[in-house]
Amino acid sequence: MKVKTQVIGMEPYKPGKPMEEVKQELGLSDVHKLASNENPYGPSPAVAEAAAEAVRSPEIYPDGYAAEIRSAVARHLDVNPSQLIFGAGSDEVILMLCRALLTPETNTVMASPTFSQYKHNAVVEGAEIREVPLKNGYHDLPAMLEQVDADTRIIWVCNPNNPTGTYTSKEEFETFLKQVPSDVLVVSDEAYIEYVTAPDYPDTLSLMNEYPNLMVLRTFSKAYGLASLRIGYGAGSTELVQALDPIRPPFNTTTMAQKAAAAALNDQEYVESCRKENRKALDEFIAFCHSHGLSYLPSQTNFLLIDTGIPGDKMFDSLLKKGFIVRSGESLGFPESIRVTAGTKEQNQLFLQALEESLNENNTLSEK
Repeated sequence: MKVKTQVIGMEPYKPGKPMEEVKQELGLSDVHKLASNENPYGPSPAVAEAAAEAVRSPEIYPDGYAAEIRSAVARHLDVNPSQLIFGAGSDEVILMLCRALLTPETNTVMASPTFSQYKHNAVVEGAEIREVPLKNGYHDLPAMLEQVDADTRIIWVCNPNNPTGTYTSKEEFETFLKQVPSDVLVVSDEAYIEYVTAPDYPDTLSLMNEYPNLMVLRTFSKAYGLASLRIGYGAGSTELVQALDPIRPPFNTTTMAQKAAAAALNDQEYVESCRKENRKALDEFIAFCHSHGLSYLPSQTNFLLIDTGIPGDKMFDSLLKKGFIVRSGESLGFPESIRVTAGTKEQNQLFLQALEESLNENNTLSEK
């Protein structure tokens, strides 16, 4: 089989360990997954009824146009329905963008580290990848701008950024956008926007009419609690959406996902309650860091990147034995950090106890 040269040797995306697998491996009765930035409270109660309605006719193909959720999102964002494209998570919209715009003769600019799927899909298309190191954990937009040339097709701004949780402010983003050539697409990936509390976070939707080279990505996988149903979307100019639509698989989002997303979107009171609980959880993590002399990066997401001063894989293993699945920073570009998702109040209290025990154990071992 003669596959693309650039695909040879590529690694597939590696999700966190499944809870049942960890239970069996380590003989644990309780395991808490705090690795994948999921909403620990799940979706709005209204989702269950909508999902139940959707499973009554599984033999019928879903609506390829996604009319119901398209209309709901258009009203929510105050955009034209023709400005939206839906995918199996915003990941699929990233894939569509790369397939539509990137070739071996072009390049794409992104921060490093940032969400892995920008680079992953660009590699598949054979494009040159220009990675710009974060500056103190934040996007270095001026340095990213310096990497743009006549062959640049896409600039990725993950805002807030994964895995750091940091964000680009309104002033920084608008100053940057003004300087980007009009034929270069700027993608603002806002997967965690529902968790943002910063008052100077950019209002990207209001910028789309002025900048047709701007696309905003959002998802129902995080705060809306629909990660397993796989539905997200891009918002941009009608012209760009029309160019992407032929690439979209004909029935790429399921009926259940569309109906569940519409129900979840309609319950903004629930989303607000999740945002408030999430902020309380992060504040608890931050207070722990302060009391134990640990550094961290300020987060506008539902996770915190904590520098423990201990190799990330070592801390991962230590916490895993105590029933907590987190992400090691070694694979994220922060070798002595862990990334932990905010859980429920009970989960957070148990996690912080486990973290304190792991810190004490590893520090004791290092002193011997």
